[in-house]
Formats: sequence, C-alpha cells, structure tokens
Amino acid sequence: MTKITTLLRRRLSEERGTVKKDWGGKISVALIYPNYYQVGMSNLGFQVVYGILNENPAIVAERVFLPEQEELLLYRRTNQALLSLESQTQLLKFDFLAFSLSFENDYPNILTILDLSKIPLMCKDRGENYPLIIAGGVTTFMNPEPLASFIDCFLIGESEVIVKKFFQTYLDFQLSTVKKEETLRILASEVEGVYCPSLYKVTYRRDGLIGSFETLIPSIPSKVKAVKQVPFKGPFCQSKIITPATEFSDTILVELNRGCGVGCRFCAAGYVYRPPRVIEEEKIFSSFESILAENTRVGLISPSVTDVPWIDRLTSNILERGGDFSVSSFRAGSLTKGLLENIKGSSQKTLTFAPEAGSERLRKVINKKLKTEEIIETIIIIARTGFFHIKLYFLVGLPTETRQDVENIVSLVKSIRHYLIKESKGRKKIGRIRLSINCFVPKPFTPFQWFSMDTIDSLKEKQRMIKRSLSREGGIGIGFDVPKWAYVQALLSRGDRRVGQMLLTTHTNKGDWKATFRSSDTNPDFFVYRPKDLNERLPWDFIDHGIKKSFLQEEYNLALESIESPPCNVANCTRCGVCG
Repeated sequence: MTKITTLLRRRLSEERGTVKKDWGGKISVALIYPNYYQVGMSNLGFQVVYGILNENPAIVAERVFLPEQEELLLYRRTNQALLSLESQTQLLKFDFLAFSLSFENDYPNILTILDLSKIPLMCKDRGENYPLIIAGGVTTFMNPEPLASFIDCFLIGESEVIVKKFFQTYLDFQLSTVKKEETLRILASEVEGVYCPSLYKVTYRRDGLIGSFETLIPSIPSKVKAVKQVPFKGPFCQSKIITPATEFSDTILVELNRGCGVGCRFCAAGYVYRPPRVIEEEKIFSSFESILAENTRVGLISPSVTDVPWIDRLTSNILERGGDFSVSSFRAGSLTKGLLENIKGSSQKTLTFAPEAGSERLRKVINKKLKTEEIIETIIIIARTGFFHIKLYFLVGLPTETRQDVENIVSLVKSIRHYLIKESKGRKKIGRIRLSINCFVPKPFTPFQWFSMDTIDSLKEKQRMIKRSLSREGGIGIGFDVPKWAYVQALLSRGDRRVGQMLLTTHTNKGDWKATFRSSDTNPDFFVYRPKDLNERLPWDFIDHGIKKSFLQEEYNLALESIESPPCNVANCTRCGVCG
C-alpha cells in the first residue's frame, strides 16, 4: 500500500454516507471538484451530483479533489497518476471525468488535475482511449468559453434535470461503442443544455470583437438552453456524505430555496437561477423527520433565509426535536424576532448579511432595495435579542462608485458598531464585527455585464482607505479580496476562447499570470477593463437563460440613473422574459 493510498483511506474512514460500488458492467464517472477536499465537501451542489449519479444502478461515481500539499508532493515524487477517493483508481481508467465548477479561479486547477492524471490537456490531443471530459456548475451556466479547448462537453443547467438526461441518453444510444466525435454530436442533438465547443465555430473581427458564432452541424441548436427545474419538485438537495473535515463539520446541508427575486444588478445567481423557487412546505417538513433522525445538526442553505416564508416554523421545529441548525445569511430589514429567538437557541453565534454598499445612492444603483435605517434597525433587534457576532459583506469598485461612497462604508460600519454597543449595554461581552470587503467583478447575464472592472491600483487604494479609517476602531476585523486575483476572475468570467491560451500558458508558467500576460498576443485588459457596447456580441450570448437582453439593457440604464426596479413577481410578470 502506498502512502497516497493510506492518506485516501484515512480520509474515507472519517466519512459517513460514502457510496462504494462494484465496477462490473457500469459506466464509471470520476466526479472532480478542482480544489481541496474540505472546500469540495463543503459544496452542496457537488454532493448533490454525487448522489444523483450513484442513484443510477448503471453508474459508479467516485470523487476526486486537488491534492493537498503533502499528497501533491507524493504524487510528483513517485510520478504516480492521480487516484480517485473511493477505490483509489487512476483517472485514466474512468469513462468520464466530470468537473463541478463553482468558481472561475479554480480553472487553473483543472489543468493541474489533468496533468497529474497523465491526460493531455487539450481536447484535440485526446484520442479515443481517453475519458470523455465534461463539466457543469454555475460558472458554466454563465460563460464556459475560456475552457472550450480543454472540456469536451458542458452541461448547461441545473444538475437534477440535465445530469439524469445526459447519462440516460448515453446509455440508451449505447454510446460507449461509438467514436467520441459521434458521441458528442448525438448528446448535443438529443439532450437540451448540452454544449460541445468542438461543434461550433467562432470568428473574430479585426477590432477583437466576436464576428460570428455558428454551428458546424445542422442538427444541434445555435442557442443552448440552460435547463432548470421548474417547478421545484426535487430531488431534495441535501448533503450525502458527512465528514468532520469541512467548514460545516458533521453537518447535513439542506437547500431551502433557489434563486433570488430582489434583482441586485451585480449578482449572477439572481439572474441565472430565475425564476426564484422555494421547496414545497409539506415536503421540507416531512424530509426533516428523517434528516434529524440521521444527524442532529443541519445547515440551512439559502440566498436569504428570510425569503423562505416558513423559516420561523421550521427552525422552531428543529429545536423542538432536539436538533441544532445554522443559517447561511439573511436580508437586513426582513429578520423576524421569531427567527432570531430560534437562532439564539441554536449553537450559531455569527449572523451574516450584505449591505454591499455604504451609501443609499449606490445601493439604488445596484438595486439592493435596502435603506440605512433598515440596517440599523436590524442591528438593534439583534443586539436586544442576545449575544451575536456580525459578519458584513461589502463590494468596492461598483459602477458609478465615488470616494464618498467608499467613505460611507466606514461611516455605516461605525454606526453599526455604535448601536451594537449601545443596545448591548449591561451585557458582559459585545459581539465583534467582521467585514468582508470584496472587489466587484462584472458577471455575464447581469445588467452589469457591460461595465468594466475597476483597476487594481484603484481597488488597492480603496482598501487602504477603509483599513486606515477603521484600524483604531475596537471590535472590528477586516478581510480583503486580493485585487490581482479579482482581475484574473474577471478575465476568466468575461473572456472568450482566446483566454484558454492564457490559461494554458499560465499552467506552463507554473501559475505565473504576469509572465503569461507579458507574452500573450491578446491583451487581457481587452476583456477586463474595456466597457462593452450594449449591442456587441458577447462570448456567452449563445446560452439561453430565458432572460431578454433588452431587459438587462433596461436595468443597465436604470442603474446609471440610480433608479430601483421592482422585485420578481413570479408567474405574474413578463418583464425579464423567464416567466413569459
């Protein structure tokens, strides 16, 4: 037994819920999260796909993660090919390698994993004897193009719908006996939401913009529809494996709702997951009977738990049954006394919400629908209820942002600290405030997709300003995004197929993006710092989320005028086009 095998088996021994299957006569899928184990196992979507695949008796799915430092050194020292977790099998022996992609900055790890697996990085260099490389996840809903040279096939849409259909089609057509090129053609023709980049041709104009995007085969769609589960019927999304080695140690994660109807103009999840949907009340309550019988601690996952109409009753029910819970985040201004009292009765001691901007003017630009007085009222309610730490998310570099807007972040945080102290009077200890200051990155399928990103130097100066102004304030901790990595994220979010060459060069340069940018034929600033014309063809325009481009353009113009628009009125509105 090698040291690598020992490490993997030790990790398995700490888990509950692992699926181990005999490989005989089954399709084998290596489900890969391109980051470390504790990051991947904290991702509910990754766990859900693992469950969906293994529910099919014709499939065996095993997990793979980016090796951590000790493990990585062992692989490189022994020159051994990367192994799966469950059976310690080389990735070369699987039929499929399926990447689950949640963050653009994990893209370089895809190439590292392929390299460690002794698999050619480029699709064109992989013959019939190599596994089919597929990918899904929220970043592929938005813009898969920077990965077009490395991934054979993207699954554009929500996993509950597309994963089952994809593999059932593969089985029905007996595609294991068909050549790879024909396999891709059949899957792209038969399965809605399947995108195979090799079946499409992109041309570029002299000015660098996309000239055309065309199918090479008549039977495949020119626009790829992102498939979604509407109405929201299931399967019920919860963790399949419990492990102590994650951020949510020994906790079952449960999804309560999907999408968000507020319409914050910077937030991709609020657009690509439209329409917003909530799990049926009866289904969630009946499911919690078995969940709490299996594990007493649950993590309630939601863009905002206060958007879930029955959240007070659910959290009361969990406590009454002797369970414990934590909530992901909530919307300031909608936090109820009942929910707060229930959280007080749980083990959770930190409450999280996102003002995003310091000024009301800028919150109107981003369509946050949140007044300063609502934020202060929320803090007062929290402090009067009990002892809690507060975590706040802010963005810097937002469109139309001024120096005054950044200074207003400082003023708002000081006010929050003031009321937290004032309303906690007489208590022995006062909760700390933790700020997470992130750089705004324009994302596809949002009204802000046409804006440029703020410069690295400007973002650094805004961060310094906030740090200087709050450094002497007690009880406040600050975490900052790294602007140079936000730049890379913007490049990978907004780029086209030419960015794939930069990704490949960076892999060759052992992660040195600066060296890549110096040698690149295409200036990366073209994708990051250039404002896009409202009428230009965007790299991701071939994906259909049901959202009218004219709606996004209208929201873009409203942002410039600092005008808010109404939230989603599901099934009773045709403004964005999704419910049309």
